[in-house]
Amino acid sequence: MIRTLRQPALGSRVGTLASPGLALLLSLTAHCSGPQMKGFPKGGLNASEANTWVRDNTSLLQNFWCLPASQLPREELSTLIRSLASQRVPLKAWQLSCLANLAARQGLQDDFQFHPPNLLLFYNLNQVRDANCRAFIHHAAQGDTELLANLPNQRIALQHTALACLGKPHLQLSASDLGLLGVLVCDMEAPQIVAADPHVLKNLLRCPKLTVMQTTALNTLLASGKTQIGPPGSWNLEGLQALGSLATYISPHLWEKVQEAVGLDFFRSVVAAYRAGQLSRRDARRFVTNFLESKADSVSSRLKRRTGHSCVRGNITAATLHDDLFLVHYDCTQLESCLGTRVLRANLDPLLQHPLPAECQRVVKAKLAQIYPHGIPEDQLRLITSLVYLYSLAEISQWNITSGDTVMVLLASDAALENQTEAVLQKFLDHNGKVTGALLVAIGGSRLCWMSLKQIQIIQPSEFRLAGAPDISPCPQSRKDVLFAKAHEVFRNTSTVGEYYYLIRPYLGGAPLEELQYLAQANISMDIDTFTNLNPFMLKNLSVDNVRSLLGQNVGDLQKARNHPNVVLWMHNHNMSDLSGMGLDTSPTLAYVTNSPPNTAYPPSDLIHTLNLPGNDGVAPASGSPPVHLGYLSLAVALPSSLLWLYCVQLLVADTPSGPIGAAHRTLEPWTLPMVLTQGSQTPEHQLQKQRSC
Repeated sequence: MIRTLRQPALGSRVGTLASPGLALLLSLTAHCSGPQMKGFPKGGLNASEANTWVRDNTSLLQNFWCLPASQLPREELSTLIRSLASQRVPLKAWQLSCLANLAARQGLQDDFQFHPPNLLLFYNLNQVRDANCRAFIHHAAQGDTELLANLPNQRIALQHTALACLGKPHLQLSASDLGLLGVLVCDMEAPQIVAADPHVLKNLLRCPKLTVMQTTALNTLLASGKTQIGPPGSWNLEGLQALGSLATYISPHLWEKVQEAVGLDFFRSVVAAYRAGQLSRRDARRFVTNFLESKADSVSSRLKRRTGHSCVRGNITAATLHDDLFLVHYDCTQLESCLGTRVLRANLDPLLQHPLPAECQRVVKAKLAQIYPHGIPEDQLRLITSLVYLYSLAEISQWNITSGDTVMVLLASDAALENQTEAVLQKFLDHNGKVTGALLVAIGGSRLCWMSLKQIQIIQPSEFRLAGAPDISPCPQSRKDVLFAKAHEVFRNTSTVGEYYYLIRPYLGGAPLEELQYLAQANISMDIDTFTNLNPFMLKNLSVDNVRSLLGQNVGDLQKARNHPNVVLWMHNHNMSDLSGMGLDTSPTLAYVTNSPPNTAYPPSDLIHTLNLPGNDGVAPASGSPPVHLGYLSLAVALPSSLLWLYCVQLLVADTPSGPIGAAHRTLEPWTLPMVLTQGSQTPEHQLQKQRSC
């Protein structure tokens, strides 16, 4: 069946393209795509059609991995990287770190202006020439620094390099300085932000979220009146809208100073944007909470003092719920007093289209319990995603869930809490539901962390294979161990170490010591992002030689992760001379300072000695706490993009006899099987030749 995906005539056809690198890129993606590939004619493509084809098939490149790319000649690798940049293909940290090393080894780092900004974040900054410093930083500052969450030293070095490029004391950043620094301002402390030119607001707009101190700095800037929108008393609708998501951080104190008509107009625009899906639930609720708090003394509290819990505003009707100022007119007390169950039953969706504060959400939940005392019907469950986090496991046990679509909605990124996952899924399984690969992709990998052991065990191997590459880094260690065991069971019959590593990589956070020692012999050149997510109690028992072999061509990236808690723990178990031999700085570790925590369940180095034994589970927020935001992809787009490179890997061994893999390990030559091979398997050299073609 896999053989049918091959297209032997393609190589000669694409060879006529102007760029040999693009020809190889097309060969790679065409071989791997099968029926998902768009518009590739049997006669091949001419040069003028090539870029159009690549644009239409960008999703194929999202599953790029370094094994086949490491076999490319310099010019073909250069063309591949430029194609990734021109089509803005979103790559993950584990892909970018190894690609940066490939590019550096081929001497391509000086072509940075043609490379994706995210790739520049991973380059060796010591190799940036002084003459290129400003241009390099300006391009890198268009990237996403959250990708460096597991590389604290690289993230700090990037900021230091950027400030050094300014070439002058940077006590106060000018508008031109800020234009150079871009998103790197998101890692700066509050005093630097307050002292900066007011144009710093443009930089802050690019931050995924602000820290508490940065929020204070933002409000200090806005209160000063030195920004383009002036003092709060002169703000208008256009100015507030120009702030974008920063407006959701405005404090209640500042809202009190804004003209009432302007504030209400902006409130309407925020609700409309939220209803249209243009503003996240988190941002909308933050704004509503701050804005309504500023009005509490002048409106709501007076009503409470006069009337207690009686309905003063008038009974809520369907028309009332379609008013964008509904939450301004009805606080949570009035919502409880004025909303009848009959209106709620008929208008649940319009009501929940408003970004209700948590107190109001609890009011709605209580009224729904009156309407549906024996559990909420399935058709209504799809409407209450914003309320799901309030339900106890006992209440969830009363639900009837018969559709996988309902599961996907309830387990979306901003719906159910992590520790509600098992209960929601179990109700589906109780009605003969099945955990499919498509379902696993749609609800996000971190939901695997909170499935029960039994739920994980009953996933069919064929469906587990279709789950793509889930991110299980947030999982408690005991669940990572279970998921690795499941993945090893599913993937152990793969035919080459390259294919095996590609499939097992997302689950290596639960790998035992023996597996890591085996991989260290297998010449797989593990990326640093995967390395920092290994079980630290297994990692600390790896020798220096083990780690050097495990990382292979990526061993230099250890310095970029020098202060990562797991790396620090490993270093504490080895002597300084051995570490220095790897090029590691052995000076005392610095504080772990990034805007976001690393993707690890373990604390920073100063807490290492207080750790319990491995296997301690993390604790999910209790029911009723704000929901945790997890990754979510719609079923329509998630599955194809997660499988295409898997098809490519399978093609590597289409002509290779496969056999069962035993439990024992043996000493391996490069690119042999991860376990004991059956007789008759092909040689590593033959496998490498096939890998070059895909």
